Amino acid sequence: MPRAKGFISFEGIEGSGKSTQVKLLAEYLRSKGHDVLETAEPGGTWIGNKIRELLLEPLNHMDPMAELLLYYSDRAQHVREVIYPALLRNTIVITDRFTDSTAAYQGHARGIDLSIIDTLNELVVPDMKPYLTFLLDLDVEAGLIRNRNARKEDRFELETIAFHNRVRQGFHQIAKEEPERVKVVNASQSKEEVTREIIRIIEEVWR
Repeated sequence: MPRAKGFISFEGIEGSGKSTQVKLLAEYLRSKGHDVLETAEPGGTWIGNKIRELLLEPLNHMDPMAELLLYYSDRAQHVREVIYPALLRNTIVITDRFTDSTAAYQGHARGIDLSIIDTLNELVVPDMKPYLTFLLDLDVEAGLIRNRNARKEDRFELETIAFHNRVRQGFHQIAKEEPERVKVVNASQSKEEVTREIIRIIEEVWR
């Protein structure tokens, strides 16, 4: 799958600080004169937000394949309605989660065959791989504590520690396979230290 220039994603376990760093990177790039769009998955569109409610509702007991297909329904709408048009306008797009989260959560953690996910990528987003991905890496229990302190609770927060460790291991595997695209950042640092490292990496890559 080709990498789309100007397309940046943030990945990581629950509580790793993705949403915060998306906003801070967008602010930095705007200060340099770039047009930037911030978005997130699941969501980013009216249809996507309806799907998000289904996916994250703690009371929903969902079959893993149903979960996977809902994520790709969200992604199909998101890419065609938001991401692709923005890239055509030469807008930098920064998304909080994309296809790597699907591989980590539904593939490595849920156990769905990764070849199925690869096939769905080719069908739904054949030309839409981030040019650069920041993997905010953090101890699982530390991330869950952060979210509890922020009073965040959704269906994934209720999963076992073992599940979240499989997610983290999945992200590490992706980073190992694609080191040119996926840059691992230690998310246990302060917010400011994480931001400085992200800016250093993006300036180095773009230079």
